[in-house]
Amino acid sequence: MNTADLGLPVDVPSTALFTDQYELTMLQAALKAGTAERRSVFEVFTRRLPEGRRYGVVAGTGRVLDAVENFRFDAGVLGFLRERNILDEQTLKWLADYRFSGDVWGYPEGEVYFPGSPIMRVEGTFAECVLLETVILSILNHDSAIAAAASRMASAAGERPLIEMGARRTHELAAVAASRAAYLGGFTSTSDLAAGFRYGIPTVGTSAHAFTLLHDRERDAFRAQVDSMGRGTTLLVDTYDVAEAVRTAVEVAGPELGAVRIDSGDLLLVAHRVRQQLDELGAAGTKIIVTSDLDEYAIASLAAAPVDAYGVGTQLVTGSGHPTCSMVYKLVARAESGDAAAPLVPVAKKSSGGKTSVGGRKWAARRLDEYGVAEAEVVGTGPVPDGLADRQLLVRLIEGGDVVAREPLDVVRDRHTAARANLPLSATQLSRGEPVIPTEYVNGRSGSRTGA
Repeated sequence: MNTADLGLPVDVPSTALFTDQYELTMLQAALKAGTAERRSVFEVFTRRLPEGRRYGVVAGTGRVLDAVENFRFDAGVLGFLRERNILDEQTLKWLADYRFSGDVWGYPEGEVYFPGSPIMRVEGTFAECVLLETVILSILNHDSAIAAAASRMASAAGERPLIEMGARRTHELAAVAASRAAYLGGFTSTSDLAAGFRYGIPTVGTSAHAFTLLHDRERDAFRAQVDSMGRGTTLLVDTYDVAEAVRTAVEVAGPELGAVRIDSGDLLLVAHRVRQQLDELGAAGTKIIVTSDLDEYAIASLAAAPVDAYGVGTQLVTGSGHPTCSMVYKLVARAESGDAAAPLVPVAKKSSGGKTSVGGRKWAARRLDEYGVAEAEVVGTGPVPDGLADRQLLVRLIEGGDVVAREPLDVVRDRHTAARANLPLSATQLSRGEPVIPTEYVNGRSGSRTGA
C-alpha cells in the first residue's frame, strides 16, 4: 500500500491560511474592480541558482497537488478572517465556495531545472490563481532546496547508501517534507518514522550514546542491543575508546555483526583503522557507517575511505547552506477583459537590480547534443520549434481543478536519477561554477534567440 495515497492530513484542517494576507486583500480589491475573473497565467521560476550550484531539482510537486486540493475556506477559517476584519462580507462569501477550477502544468517532479525554467504554470481566473502563490512557493522552495542538496550528496556518495537523519534539526512537519525530498534526491532511508508512515520511505535506526551510557559497561549495552535486535544490528562504537569498542562489539555479536557506526573524530583516519581491525578480528563482512555533521564536501572527502554508508542530518535539512531556491510566482499573461474568449496579453514587471521577468505564457524544452546529453534549456513563447516538439518539459498536473498526475515517490526518485544522468558530467562537480547548461529564450513572434 502506498500511504501517500491515503491523503493523510497535516495538523490543520485546511491549507487556505498557508498564505500571506495580501493575497486575500488583492482578491477583495479585484472583486470590487471587476477584474477578478480575468483569465490569468502565473509561472513559478527562479532567476538564478544558489551560488555554486550547477542545476536545481524540482521537488514538492506532489505536496503542491495535495495543498491545492485542501485549499478550502471552512467555517473556522472564515470566522478567523471575519473576526480580524481582514475581508469584507462579499469576499468572505466568495471564499466560502472557493475551489480551484483551473489548470496547472509543470516540470515533472524529480526533473532538473535552470534559471528561467517555467517550473510550474498555473492558469485560471486571477482570483483563484493568486490565492495559491504563497503555499506553492513555500512547498517548492523548501523541498527543491533539500532535494538539490540531497542530489549533490548522492553524487558524492556514489553507490554508497545515504541515511536521512535530520528530524531533530528542523520543524517537525518540515522534517517529514525534508525526508521526502531527500529520498527523491537519492537518499535510501530515513530515521523519521512520520516520513516512513506518510510516504512509505524505508526507516532505520538502532541506538544513541545515551543507550551505552545507561549501562554499567559498554559490553552490557552491546549485549542488550544484540539480544534485542540480533547480530545484524549496528553498534555505536565511539562513546569511549573506539578500538576497545570494536573489539567488544565483535566479541559480543561475532563476525556476523551487521555494522558499526562512527559519529566523531577524524572520520577518514578512524574508518581506515576500524576497517583494518574488523578484518583482523574476522568480521570482514561488518560494514562501517559514519555520521557527524556531514555535507557533500565531507562525503566526497571520504570517497577513498572504507565507508559503507553515510548518515546526514543538519546540512541536509537546511539545504547545505541554501535553504531556499528563491523561486517566485509571477503573473506573465492575463486576458484583456473578463470575457472567457478574450485574448491573453503578455505582462511583466519593469524592474532593475536582477528582478526582471519575461512576459508571456511559456513552454520549455531541453535540447540535446549528438550524444544525447543536455546542451541547453530552451524557453519560449508562441509555437514550439519542430526540433524541440518532442523534448518539451511541462506536463499537465491539474485539469479543470482535478489532479491528473499523482505519482508514486519511487517513480519520481527514478526520474531524478535519469535526469541527472542526462546532464554533462560537470554537473556533479562540487567546485563553484555556473549552471551546467545555459538557458536560451525564443521569442515566438520573431523566432529570435537570446542566451541567459
